[in-house]
Amino acid sequence: MASGATAVAIGGAFSNLGARIDRLHAAERSPGFGPLLPTPERNTGEAYICLPEGFEYVAFGWTHEPLEDGSPTPAVHDGMAVIAENENEIVLCRNHEVSEAGKAFWARHAYDETAQGGCTNLVFDRVQGQLKRAYPSLSGTVKNCAGGKSLWNSWLSCEEIVAGPEDVTEDGYRFPREHGFVFDVPVEGAKQPSPIKSLGRFVHEALAMDPVSGIVYLTEDRNEAGLYRMVPDERNNLQAGGRFEMLAARHRGDCRTGMRRGEVLDVHWVEIEDRLQAHTPGTRDCQGVYSQGKRQGALTFARLEGCAMHDGKLYVTATSGGPASAGQVWEYDPRQEQLRLLFESPGEEILDMPDNMAVSPQLGILLCEDGHRVPQRLQVLNAEGKLFPFAANNLNLNGPFGHRGDFRDSEWAGACFSEDGEWLFVNLQDPGVTFAITGPWSAGV
Repeated sequence: MASGATAVAIGGAFSNLGARIDRLHAAERSPGFGPLLPTPERNTGEAYICLPEGFEYVAFGWTHEPLEDGSPTPAVHDGMAVIAENENEIVLCRNHEVSEAGKAFWARHAYDETAQGGCTNLVFDRVQGQLKRAYPSLSGTVKNCAGGKSLWNSWLSCEEIVAGPEDVTEDGYRFPREHGFVFDVPVEGAKQPSPIKSLGRFVHEALAMDPVSGIVYLTEDRNEAGLYRMVPDERNNLQAGGRFEMLAARHRGDCRTGMRRGEVLDVHWVEIEDRLQAHTPGTRDCQGVYSQGKRQGALTFARLEGCAMHDGKLYVTATSGGPASAGQVWEYDPRQEQLRLLFESPGEEILDMPDNMAVSPQLGILLCEDGHRVPQRLQVLNAEGKLFPFAANNLNLNGPFGHRGDFRDSEWAGACFSEDGEWLFVNLQDPGVTFAITGPWSAGV
């Protein structure tokens, strides 16, 4: 990936989402806000992205741009969320999906001093429309892909890897500490990072918390992936543990292909005995948790990535799902214990491998593409059940913070909205930059 997914719970304005999207035909595209046009960035005048007429944006938080402690911003921007805000400021927590070993960028507060991944926090002035400060908030982790916002205004950052002293990475390294966990990152930063072992050890992608029950839903980014949940013993204390389970269906074991749009499965959950079992016994396959569920008939998905709670339901993306491997969007209803295929892309021109997602009261489901089509797009499944592009990557750089080249194939990641829906924040992963977008959200939707 990328991830992300950011979980945003918004009520009322977007109810009956599943029923509306269920009427979608691939050919039925909404005009949305109109055609995408090269749009100059507010400060530089450079057209980094394409947006509909009337929208504007600022760019900040580039890879190599100095943080407030003088260290350079890490690369590979990924999942992100708004974790705190008031009438003047918005605080973002942003992942950096760095997988290589090296020196931790915030060494004095690192979980593993040889790991270069982690998070940075960004304070955005919503009145002036500009970045106020940026600082390190989690360090010494590996491949921080996506995650989700907690119920206590922090970011739960997920490692998309299983690695440790007994595992050799692709570049031949053995990390001295175990990885494959979720970390809680508060506004002030995690100065003593500690893995939340109740959320398992596997190839994590994103998570979403049910604001009513406190249940944590987790996705897994593998070609054979499961959907998991942790039912906490204490609603606001994940370290206290709880029941860990994987989703299963009564009459199906694999939903990567062979499903019809709108088809509903009756589902249930099977308990995982050892959520910290990194590998299937006798292997180094990183599927120790998944294999326990499969032995009990659990469901297989194709690269589960984004997830978000809305109106009591969970929405997830399967990035390479469907016969075209171009992506699926699923809806899980915990009250009915049903899983429904909302949308399946027939090809990359329609929707190219949706990854991170966010829910907006004005738009609908905002999907970050992470595929092969150039340029990559932000696309929307709106409340009328129609699909339209909202933004296109137009990054062709010659200079900012040393970045040069054509990056229009870079994936979108970390989409999230301010509480009032007026600001959309989103990343382009390579070379690594964050955008704050605003405009006439209510026009034409």
